[in-house]
Amino acid sequence: MEGDISVGLKAIGAGLAMLAAIGPGIGIGLLAQGAMQAIGRNPDAGGQIQTNMILAIVFTEAIAIYALVVALLIVFVL
Repeated sequence: MEGDISVGLKAIGAGLAMLAAIGPGIGIGLLAQGAMQAIGRNPDAGGQIQTNMILAIVFTEAIAIYALVVALLIVFVL
């Protein structure tokens, strides 16, 4: 019976760890919104804005990847 409880608690812990992916999802949406507004205001700067937006999205997405790694560690290592 104890093994069943620990498996369930691991699943709950992994699910809670993946809640950290909500923040990057919202952040990427806000980044894209800001970039689209900036390109709409100044289309000539589109290339530079797009480059900076992609770089910011990469850094934001890294947080979600860290959350995934933590969730996988909880499930398979602990």
